Amino acid sequence: MSRRSGILEFAVLGLLRESPMHGYELRKRLNTSLGVFRAFSYGSLYPCLKTLVGQGWLIEEPGSAPEDALAASLAGRRAKIVYRLTAEGKEHFEELLAHSGPEAWEDEHFGVRFAFFGQTSRDVRMRVLEGRRSRLEERLEKMRASLARTRERLDDYTLELQRHGMESVEREVRWLNELIESERTGRDQRRSGTEGAGSVPGPPSGPAEQSASQESQNQSGSTGGLPRDRGSSRPDPSDDTAK
Repeated sequence: MSRRSGILEFAVLGLLRESPMHGYELRKRLNTSLGVFRAFSYGSLYPCLKTLVGQGWLIEEPGSAPEDALAASLAGRRAKIVYRLTAEGKEHFEELLAHSGPEAWEDEHFGVRFAFFGQTSRDVRMRVLEGRRSRLEERLEKMRASLARTRERLDDYTLELQRHGMESVEREVRWLNELIESERTGRDQRRSGTEGAGSVPGPPSGPAEQSASQESQNQSGSTGGLPRDRGSSRPDPSDDTAK
């Protein structure tokens, strides 16, 4: 599987976890919600859907029937196929959400991963954000070193373009710093609320209670790490200028 198709499969599974959709709805959501897929076409989406159906992660269901079935038949129209996530598909998507390795930090994949941070556990969010920041800091150091070596040989416009690229990376690093600090603050507040002085620890919970507790934390605290007021400095994670 190519990296590009892997990102698309991840995004499709994530969107269908929210609700079943037909192909046109999916393509619209990919274009409007996930900027990295603005140029994707039906020719890319439908093979992906067929692959996911073949893996058992999606099922195809007939959409609602037209009110006038005879008119629809004469016009050559068919009911749209609706794609629904299976239990196996949901489990597979949750496994993908738990991945926080270098692939999740790359330019193309990071924007998609960030779009689904609301469904991602806080610990994984932290690892992805810190990994992304580390990657950009390395890139920024190389850009500065390169600019220092070649400054005298560059014309004014090329020099300004390189400065613009550096400023874009610096802006994203500042944005990541704000997100990481907010995630840490939220985690510390949660710990202080559950580990107050004089509190008596309860008995260890079983797997079912732990699962329910984790699900509740993911839902209730999913956006707790976002800074409340970042102004207009927040970059688009899929912005090509940040690459």
